[in-house]
Amino acid sequence: MRTLLITGPGGSGRTTVAAATALAAARAGTRTLLLGADRDDTLGAALGTPTGPEPVSAAPHLTAWRPDAAQGFRDDLAALQDRAASALDLLGAARLDPEELTPLPGAEELALLRALRDGALAGRHDLLVVDLPAAPRALALLALPGELRRYLRRLLPPERQAARALRPVLGRLAGVPMPAESLYENAARWDAELGATEAVLADRGTAVRLVAEPGPAGADAVRTTALGLALRGLPVEALLANRVLPEDTPADGWLAGPVAQQRKTLEEWQEAYDVRRVAHLGRDPRGADDLAALAVPGAGPQASPVEWPVTDRIADDGVLVWHIPLPGARREDLDLVRRGDELVVTAGPFRRIVPLPSALRRCTVDGAALRDGELRVRFAPDPALWPRTR
Repeated sequence: MRTLLITGPGGSGRTTVAAATALAAARAGTRTLLLGADRDDTLGAALGTPTGPEPVSAAPHLTAWRPDAAQGFRDDLAALQDRAASALDLLGAARLDPEELTPLPGAEELALLRALRDGALAGRHDLLVVDLPAAPRALALLALPGELRRYLRRLLPPERQAARALRPVLGRLAGVPMPAESLYENAARWDAELGATEAVLADRGTAVRLVAEPGPAGADAVRTTALGLALRGLPVEALLANRVLPEDTPADGWLAGPVAQQRKTLEEWQEAYDVRRVAHLGRDPRGADDLAALAVPGAGPQASPVEWPVTDRIADDGVLVWHIPLPGARREDLDLVRRGDELVVTAGPFRRIVPLPSALRRCTVDGAALRDGELRVRFAPDPALWPRTR
């Protein structure tokens, strides 16, 4: 199972490119599922086939699905009220009717994550193409499963369930029912669901396809987005330069300036990415014929995973070095904080809390340096914790 996550700056045409990518893969015989999350059916407009809460066949071997965030939100809240019935009755709370519920901000993203997990685990398709939101929201969405799991485990540690035998006694002493049993059961269920989503995102078959218009604004957006993806450990499979103007534009016309800007940006991108050019059709692509005319490639070779290796330099320098690739990072925008067995890494507007590899947990941070787009964090063995040798 391959998963291609499509994102880019707002207005870059990522939905059109996602639809064209899925259609190209389907026409090559790959069983493809295309997911979208926009409230407006922009995905259906690009495909020429309306999409909605039920999967539809958009072409041979191609299924399109735009999950209904509102219905999912109502179902989840109704189930939560049922599971917390005793606590709600104890508080005298009035239940909410499904008809009065409207989705909260973020419901579309949660619905898309659930559909991504279910689509990947169903095993009915060979390729999953996901039309993510614009880059800033997409990066926050990709971080959500791991962050929520971390919050759950801090607030409701699984090991505390060992005290469940005491809860009836505590309930009798307090004179009120103790809802902790169901609370921990729900936390375990949420953790399992989030873990399954996180596993799909971390799978070696998952990669990102960036979409941007070549130019100064697009170059800045790609640089920032690539940094955020690297911090999440997600590889970029390809960079699709969208709406590229023809090179034979007359030199004395008003398009000569934009063409020169595009050419300069494309040359810079080709040094770092597998760049695929998508021509400007002179109109908004609509329907299968227009999508095919874009000549967007289907899923290419599997991208190399992003590795964060630890090298042993104890014999030479007395340290272990953790190599964290952060292309496009700037030294003044980096920050590191050791927090127990975790390292808090801040790169520009992005932050990630990562667990330390087991060997580094017995070390102290000895320094860090940024070289050639790679953050190298040095760890010195702690004599009180490091195994002694004869």
